[in-house]
Amino acid sequence: MYAAFQALKLRAEDKHCLVARSKCYLRLGDTENSLKDAEASLQNDKTFSKGLYQKAETLYTMGDFEFALVFYHRGYRLRPELQKFRLGIQKSQEAIVNCIGSPSSVKLENKEDLCFISRQAESKKANQKLQIKLTKDQKWTKKQEPQRNPKVERQLLGELYADKAYLEKLLKDEDLMKSSTKQGIKVADMVLSGIAYLDTRTEFWQQQKPIYARVRERKLRQQRWIRDKKRKPAEVARYIVKSMEDIDMLLTGGSSEESCKKAEHVLKTIQGWSDDEVPNKNELIGNLHSCIGNAQLEMGQMEAALQSHKMDLEFARQNNLPDAISRALDNIGRVYARIGKFQEAIDTWEEKIPMAKSSLEKTWLFHEIGRCYLELDKAEAARNYGEKSLQSADEEGDVEWQLHASVLVAQAQEKLKDYQSAIMNFEKALEKAKLVHDDAAQKAIIIIMISAMKTQTMTTVRRTGRERKASKAQRIEMKRKMKMPRTIRSKEAIKSMRVKKRRAKEMMKKAKETATRAKKTKKK
Repeated sequence: MYAAFQALKLRAEDKHCLVARSKCYLRLGDTENSLKDAEASLQNDKTFSKGLYQKAETLYTMGDFEFALVFYHRGYRLRPELQKFRLGIQKSQEAIVNCIGSPSSVKLENKEDLCFISRQAESKKANQKLQIKLTKDQKWTKKQEPQRNPKVERQLLGELYADKAYLEKLLKDEDLMKSSTKQGIKVADMVLSGIAYLDTRTEFWQQQKPIYARVRERKLRQQRWIRDKKRKPAEVARYIVKSMEDIDMLLTGGSSEESCKKAEHVLKTIQGWSDDEVPNKNELIGNLHSCIGNAQLEMGQMEAALQSHKMDLEFARQNNLPDAISRALDNIGRVYARIGKFQEAIDTWEEKIPMAKSSLEKTWLFHEIGRCYLELDKAEAARNYGEKSLQSADEEGDVEWQLHASVLVAQAQEKLKDYQSAIMNFEKALEKAKLVHDDAAQKAIIIIMISAMKTQTMTTVRRTGRERKASKAQRIEMKRKMKMPRTIRSKEAIKSMRVKKRRAKEMMKKAKETATRAKKTKKK
């Protein structure tokens, strides 16, 4: 808001700045000033689409749905490619229908032969008579706002009704109302502004969808539910198959959000049906939770995806569905791996190993577990699982998975400093990459191989250097001994001879003892 004011000081009557300030006013609930700024933005250019949209939005918020619809239509005629005008037209039409009902529900009756003019004149006379009879007190009461019905307010405000009740309770605390905040704002003003805002929202929601419209909608929903309840089994099956296909197509087509919404809608629908209508209801509910989890994973909603897949696992275990349990464990492991919880992913996938049916499934599973161990710097375990993955890939004859498994084994061997074996496995992986014509994999493997070769060379150089240093030290020691005086050398020689003689005597003694023991055992 402050930025918009400053901008208008620099560029007075700039239409873009006026629209920006109008948006701020609208968010603050000041519809009057919002409308003024929106109209001011259109003063010099009646075809300014942003100004038209802002005016329509303000009118809609004020509850003037008919005029809002007019300006949405104007904007749509000027800029038909903008989705917001089409949505504005739709929501305005819905609000008008909610207020007055659909044209099909209105029945016109011609009971009396009265034209429009005579009726209008009659109503004017009635109003004049009524005004004469009103007293001053009655006029005052007429200006008073009508008392609000708590039941209606509760229905319109929903969860906000408790907030309004709390604010009204605060008003009764006189000491609190007299106090002020640190910034000097009176508490009473803050409370009253909050209540006023909730009142304006109540009025808007009442206009947008009156209580009678809500009742009618509830009745229609009940009728629809009764009608849906009487569906034939073939219709139910057709609906389920079609819905699952749509969910899958949306997800594979990259529309994760739409897929998630569709799955949630189908889940809600099926939960309302009986077990007689849907015999495999629990299995289907678990499958839908799985679809929702997959869509949430694609959208990056990791915690939500994890919860959805855990729900799938819970339903699968409750109903003893092995395939569903395997699927849920698979998906839970994938989520854990994506969020970096590699040990949890390993535990989940290791639980799934006995459920794997095909060699290809085992190949993928062993590879992913090995990859997680590699991330945890457990190279030995990573190599073992990589070798298992490679073995399963060989059984299946899948060249692509042979490539992935070979790379995993090579990377684990490199971490274990078995550079020669690592280079050999990288070479095998390179051959597989050439077979499947994967250029990106070939480039990556060559880079890793060069790195491994460099590391091997550096290690060899360091080892050779250490050996040279050791041999040099030995030569220095020999020279030092050669330079010693003869007396020192003879003393050392005598000492070593004595030690050798002592050891020889001990060995002879032990040999005699063993010989005597052997003779005794023979005699016995």
